[in-house]
Amino acid sequence: MQKLPASIFNDVIGPVMRGPSSSHVAGAARIGSIIRQSLDSEPKRIVVEFDVNGSLAESYHGHGSDIGFASGILGIELTDNLVKDACEIAKRRGIDIQYIISDYGAEHPNNYRIEVYDQEGNFHEWEAISVGGGMIEVVKLDGFKISICGDFFEIVLLIDEVDSKFERILENVKKIIGDYEDLVSVIGLNQSLINIKTSLQVDVRQLEELKSLSQIVDMIVLKPILPTLSSANCKVPFLTATDLLELAIKDKKEMWEMAVLYESIRGNTNDQEVINKMNYLIDIMEKSIEEGLAGTTYSDRILGPQAYKIENGIKSGSLVPADVLNQVIKSITAIMEVKSSMGVIVAAPTAGSCGCLPGTLLGVGKTLGMTRDEIVKGMLAAGLIGVFISEGATFSAEVAGCQVECGAGSGMAAAGLVQMFKGTVEQCVDAASIALQNVTGLACDPVANRVEVPCLGKNIMGGSNAIASANMALAGYDKVIPLDETIAAMYDIGLKLPLELRCTFGGLGKTNTSVNLAKLLL
Repeated sequence: MQKLPASIFNDVIGPVMRGPSSSHVAGAARIGSIIRQSLDSEPKRIVVEFDVNGSLAESYHGHGSDIGFASGILGIELTDNLVKDACEIAKRRGIDIQYIISDYGAEHPNNYRIEVYDQEGNFHEWEAISVGGGMIEVVKLDGFKISICGDFFEIVLLIDEVDSKFERILENVKKIIGDYEDLVSVIGLNQSLINIKTSLQVDVRQLEELKSLSQIVDMIVLKPILPTLSSANCKVPFLTATDLLELAIKDKKEMWEMAVLYESIRGNTNDQEVINKMNYLIDIMEKSIEEGLAGTTYSDRILGPQAYKIENGIKSGSLVPADVLNQVIKSITAIMEVKSSMGVIVAAPTAGSCGCLPGTLLGVGKTLGMTRDEIVKGMLAAGLIGVFISEGATFSAEVAGCQVECGAGSGMAAAGLVQMFKGTVEQCVDAASIALQNVTGLACDPVANRVEVPCLGKNIMGGSNAIASANMALAGYDKVIPLDETIAAMYDIGLKLPLELRCTFGGLGKTNTSVNLAKLLL
């Protein structure tokens, strides 16, 4: 099955989560969740292997991959306060999770090789990728190539048959299942595999029939882990900014309306449901700001509470006068501090860049007395820009640097602001292009393996860049490079960044101060 189009609520805005990094905590949790669902009994021992040349070898503990994976294995929801204690809970329950680093030539920097042993002596070997922003793909099971992303109901059958009898088994499986979205069969040396994707849960009777088939060695039944389910035949109205502009001119719609049109088709839902989902996410974003401004505490962090300092500076008159920008700085800081204290945030598009987009749109909206409806429309417009980035590049700093996290958030926020100020679709797209052009080549070099410094400053920079880029587009500045080309160029630049500047141990991360801070935080 071909790659399905990005969804605003799967790939761009979300997940709702706790933890410093969506690709580490949320991605690992989702991988762990799929493995947990595959087990008939509680796991006894799990060995997780990271490639020495990937990003996880250096960052899996500091960025929270270990607590995320343990949460998924234990069935702890990403919003649960127990996430931060997941590793200790696993130990208390007798689940031995080991992490080892080796050189196995992983093709992706966020690659997981996982050996799972359950209480009954059963064993499976998995391989999965955290692709960015909390999205994942399981790519191997017991040596068989598969593709499971968590957007379908799935059945995986392991079959002790490789000769002509396999074809009869395959036909029986198809008859039992009936309607399905996709079916893949793979014949190995000693066993075969069938992977079935459905849009609805297969009933118990059908599952019992499948189990009764001869030569079935194991049957794994998985529920979706993503908020928006997929359809193999999904045909969205556009996938590039160029196609969007053509359709928008023809239909005379605003940017937010085009976002609703896209997501309602992608998610097989109605317009109001798309708007309701965005309202729900904005509620969480607003709560994050409130919690951050009230003050946060957490021991394993570099920065203490600072958001209140902007308000103090405004009151004392010690800051450069810039009411809107200062409110944006305060709002972004508040969200980032909640993230760093293991509070609940919305990855937008990632946890490491969770402050830029919501902090900018909500900060501007509150300062200028804008309505909730205007902010929702701005966030929808921003989400649509994120779809183009997801399709044309990535949200993984491990792949293409911080330009695709804080930079992407900045481009999305710029478009959102233009929508909030009644700009055209073309102006929204141009603002995003200008903002992204301003951040090409931005490295990801976290200090002390914590997603705080320079992440806070880059989120704030993204917010100020969004404001400037929105005003440039609204004033009629020439963006010169169209958005689709800008995204392609940004991705190309990101792939050419050295590994150490893509969320590992380079730049600011290898300064003496960073190294010393890392030792103190161990």
